[in-house]
Amino acid sequence: MNHRTTLAGTLLAGALLASGCTGTGGSSQGADAKAPDDPKTVSGTIKVLTQRTDLVQDGTMKKYAAAFNKTYPKVKVEFEALTNYETEAKIRMNTENYGDVLLIPAVIKKTDYPRFFASLGTQAERAKKYRFTDFTTVDGKVYGQSPIGVTPGFLYNKKVWQQAGVTGWPTTPAEFLTDLKAIKSRTGATPYYTNFSAQWPLTSWTAVNGSVGCDTEATTKLAEGDPWAKGADLRVGDTLLYDIVHQGLIEKDPTTTNWEASKPRLAKGQIATEWLGTWAIIQFQDAARQAGIDPDDIGFMPFPAQVGGKFCAVVGPDYNLAVNVHSPHKEAARAWIDWFTDKSGYDKDNLAISPLKDAPLPDVLKPYEDQGVKFIEISDAKGAEVKAIDDQSEVGINKPEYRQNLVDLARGARKGSLDSFLNDLSKKWADARKTVGP
Repeated sequence: MNHRTTLAGTLLAGALLASGCTGTGGSSQGADAKAPDDPKTVSGTIKVLTQRTDLVQDGTMKKYAAAFNKTYPKVKVEFEALTNYETEAKIRMNTENYGDVLLIPAVIKKTDYPRFFASLGTQAERAKKYRFTDFTTVDGKVYGQSPIGVTPGFLYNKKVWQQAGVTGWPTTPAEFLTDLKAIKSRTGATPYYTNFSAQWPLTSWTAVNGSVGCDTEATTKLAEGDPWAKGADLRVGDTLLYDIVHQGLIEKDPTTTNWEASKPRLAKGQIATEWLGTWAIIQFQDAARQAGIDPDDIGFMPFPAQVGGKFCAVVGPDYNLAVNVHSPHKEAARAWIDWFTDKSGYDKDNLAISPLKDAPLPDVLKPYEDQGVKFIEISDAKGAEVKAIDDQSEVGINKPEYRQNLVDLARGARKGSLDSFLNDLSKKWADARKTVGP
């Protein structure tokens, strides 16, 4: 399994139950995992759960642990990689035995964080140094920290786009469609690849929220209004995906797509474009190297929409690391999270955005800087409310069925019109908002 990331908890694999785990919580609720004063006195064996099966298998995580031990010599770090992280972690969290350090599963309700995780400190203090603190804050305390930041966008083969005569990034959905048509008529590449069969990549289309309108309160608007109103970010994104499929600009049969195979195919120019995120760049570049192709052929572009003549890119957290509230080695677990976030170089190794506020952007985003792309962080103050509305509505904005149904509609495998499909989503959302309430 390769790394699959979250952007504000949205880019997730699998169709998951939306209810929280039952867990045990109880007497440990509200416990703190304090930062150690003296690294040499911290001891214990900690188990770190991870979704990075690839990095555990190739020994990369062991190398991180060895570097960690130079500062914390008395802490032994053991890793356990879970192939289907969300599902397996959820099952374990019905007990107290779910590792000492883990990634916060998206299925856990935000209000339940204190039941399962130890506090890392107050938001007022941590926000001075780190990005994304509000995503795991409950009652002023922070319960998780992402080691990297990500932004959604289109991975594309530069040479294919150039062969099609496209020299600049499209600035509107209409321009984007025109460019894909040029790719179809002038090259042998599949203009856009849906990754329909893998399912989870389709959920990344929810991450257009915020980029279209360049709005830091985009999540709040989901809680307070209609996500599929005319001009709303999700409607713009869903309409573009529908048009791409409906106009025949995708693979011949979406049900036969292959995520792993798409990497070398895009590198070789057989596929032109995929909507994913910065986290995927290194994987596609590695695929290019293995195929004997220049990794610089892999490009990355923002969603085709501008505000005030500028593109906007939402920066959000990957999975957040947390300390098990039941861990007997909270100090050692906290030490690992702090070191992995601040010192490991994991962000640089993955060409990712650092969660440290004073860190520069990775080189892979230099084209964004050159083009004046505006980076924004979306407030997650109403993130828990959005999740509650989504659960009640059964729309599943972070689950694959929603977009699979949209793709099926666009390719004629499902009856109906785009307007009726989106209007139905709007009604379900509005009904759920009345039930959930503010």
